[in-house]
Amino acid sequence: MKIAQPELERSPLSVDEALGRILERFASLPAEEKPILDALGQVLDEDVRAPNDVPPFANSAMDGYAVRAADVGVTPVRLPVAMEIPAGSAATARLMPGTVARIMTGAPLPAGADTVVRVEDTDGGSPGMVEIRKAGPAGENVRAAGEDLRKGEVVLQRGTVLRPAEIGVLATAGRASVHVVRRPRVAVLSTGDEVIEVDEPLAPGKIRDANRWSIAAAARAAGAIAVPLGIARDNAEDLRRSLRRAAEEDVVVTSGGVSVGDYDFVKLVVRELGTMDFWTIAMRPGKPVAFGEVLAKPIFGLPGNPVSALLTFELFARPALLKLQGRAKLHRPRVTARLLEDVTKPPHLRFFARAIYDAGAGTVRTTGPQGSGILRSMALANALVDLPIGPGVAKAGTEVSVILTDSAEDR
Repeated sequence: MKIAQPELERSPLSVDEALGRILERFASLPAEEKPILDALGQVLDEDVRAPNDVPPFANSAMDGYAVRAADVGVTPVRLPVAMEIPAGSAATARLMPGTVARIMTGAPLPAGADTVVRVEDTDGGSPGMVEIRKAGPAGENVRAAGEDLRKGEVVLQRGTVLRPAEIGVLATAGRASVHVVRRPRVAVLSTGDEVIEVDEPLAPGKIRDANRWSIAAAARAAGAIAVPLGIARDNAEDLRRSLRRAAEEDVVVTSGGVSVGDYDFVKLVVRELGTMDFWTIAMRPGKPVAFGEVLAKPIFGLPGNPVSALLTFELFARPALLKLQGRAKLHRPRVTARLLEDVTKPPHLRFFARAIYDAGAGTVRTTGPQGSGILRSMALANALVDLPIGPGVAKAGTEVSVILTDSAEDR
């Protein structure tokens, strides 16, 4: 069944205009309490204060001997071993002048001691005695009480992204659970009569569904919970049913069906169930990108070509998902690099070339053929070359703006 096409926009939006209109529709999701390990990668929604000093007592950073620095100012010197302090014990006795204590890493420093001599800097000790052969200044090899965390101080601020180190700080502060911004749930839906499941045998006119899996993986990599929903066929009834199910999640992402063909139903059905904000952007690849709401949930209608789908998710859906998660940094880092080859582009569109960036050389080159159906061009890339509207060729040697898609510096 063919459908009547909606009126076209007077002109495509720029990339920046489209992204601005998208991001103004998103805000952080509510908080949830989660066990600290499960909160890895999420954004803290509370300030965390230290309930006590960490470490709570001065302790030894080495296996060795606790001493008074004044007693070992001249070495070598033999001193009696007055006590032994293993890790986990309490040092209740005071170290008297002219004596030492055998001490293990992490064990509390006894009162009267101010320095730890490494066992390597002694003769190893004999029953009741040890020869100190080398000693440092007062305080050496001693972890002071509170040198890591001070009681009452804010050790992690609201808005912090929880990495492994932050999880460790939470554990150190005695927090088994923590309040974090909830992860968004993203419904991922492919469309088209030509699309089949990945494990189905190929037949004439059919292609395997790569988009649902690459987009779901991209959503998960952005910190969201991906909910792959299958394939909606090229009829309004099936798409309507699929979008109703998709709208049970926080965000809907579809691929295919947003161009101007006779069987492109996405814009029509979205308008039935909600609103369509825009559907063309002055860029390549990915000019037909639709954005709107379906049953009050934001929907990204991405192109069907696999490169276009994944690249437009990267540029538009990913920042929106990060904003939902309370992230402060929504965009990948950029650098300037020297282009190693001529790159042909449409002069009236902003062009994003899949590329390989060499940080050491400060250069960038394309991954090869840049067709919107060549998904391997995305797999080979660690960056995108962002070429503005203008001349139809970016010449080798030109300094260009590069988006680092494989960088961890965007947190």
